[in-house]
Amino acid sequence: MKILIVGTGYVGTTTALVFCEKGHQVTGLDVDEKKIRRLQSGQLHFFEPGLDELLKKHLREGNLSFTQNESKAIEENDIIFICVGTPQDEDGSADLKYVQDVAERIGKNLNAYKVIVDKSTVPVGTADKVTKWITQHQEKTVPFDVVSNPEFLREGSALHDALKPDRIIIGHSSEKALHFMRELYKDFDCPFVDTTQKTAEMIKYAANSFLALKISYINELARLCDVLEIEVDDISKGIGLDHRIGEAFLNAGIGYGGSCFPKDVSALLKTAETNHQSLSILEAAVKVNKSQPKYFIEKLQAALGSLENKVVAVLGLAFKPNTDDTRESPSFKIIDDLEKAGARVKVHDPTVKVGSGYTFKQVQTVEECVSDTDAIILCTGWEQYKAIDWVSVRKRVRFPFIVDGKNILNANEIKHAGFDYYAIGKS
Repeated sequence: MKILIVGTGYVGTTTALVFCEKGHQVTGLDVDEKKIRRLQSGQLHFFEPGLDELLKKHLREGNLSFTQNESKAIEENDIIFICVGTPQDEDGSADLKYVQDVAERIGKNLNAYKVIVDKSTVPVGTADKVTKWITQHQEKTVPFDVVSNPEFLREGSALHDALKPDRIIIGHSSEKALHFMRELYKDFDCPFVDTTQKTAEMIKYAANSFLALKISYINELARLCDVLEIEVDDISKGIGLDHRIGEAFLNAGIGYGGSCFPKDVSALLKTAETNHQSLSILEAAVKVNKSQPKYFIEKLQAALGSLENKVVAVLGLAFKPNTDDTRESPSFKIIDDLEKAGARVKVHDPTVKVGSGYTFKQVQTVEECVSDTDAIILCTGWEQYKAIDWVSVRKRVRFPFIVDGKNILNANEIKHAGFDYYAIGKS
């Protein structure tokens, strides 16, 4: 099939490359000229393992192209994926201005039957709005169908998730559109959920919100484990082996962040509020997540006393390893609280490079980051941080105190190196 991907960000580029791998002809369309030029030259504008090799491969083989010519791109492709951002609005709802803009441009250039696919994470009822926006901007009546096909990509493992999905959700109101989508996904070996557009839209929000609930649950439980002096990791293992619960997202830490969970939970809460319903459990999860970084700072203050003029090393800015995404990263909340308390902060991250405008100091190496510090806080679970030689680091620090915000370090190894070690829910 000939596929158009509108929006060449994280989701759009990953989707494009996976369809190329399945033998389809794919075009990427974006209003950002800089992004298009980078992609045309075989360079990603974000970090995601495995995608850069695929990008070069399919550009070389000729089944992938990028353009800013929207009229030609819309006219020449059979299926059009909308993969633009839906940022959080001031009131917590999802801002659909980019989705609306794409829908209107599709309407203006629609020349034959197409299947329009909402891949963006959107509130319930968006498919109906996209249908309306396209129809309103058609110069002549041309048939089309709108399908909701949410993505379930984890940053850091997006390629694996896209090639081997757990499930494919197809929300539609047309058997013709369903036939197109099943043909498109015929080479994917996973369960298909054939449902309505509204249900598909709800599934996406419900899935992300449930995972956020699990994270906040284990984080709050870890605080109780601190008081009771028992190991939260053992709790996670003990309950996670129950197949009804599962092991994933039961690692206690500084809380969830990223481009999905915070805004998707907020959007679902706003949907409930708009429809005069309460999601009190989800509201509690948000409250726990917002307070988790502060809980870590309090532990640091209990160990060091005043943070005034203390030098603190923060390891990790990305919200999770194997990505350069810092959106809603708890690291920045922790850094902000440290600086408000008078601390001087040095940071390191393997992929994230911040620009000007920050008061903290970013350094190139872990060694430089930890030297002459009063405390070290691990905020991102990068593999290279697990492999740090703590005996060597001990010689560089002024005060040997480590706060493991991801509960991933070897406590015995660190204590043996001469550090005071703290991780939430660890006796």
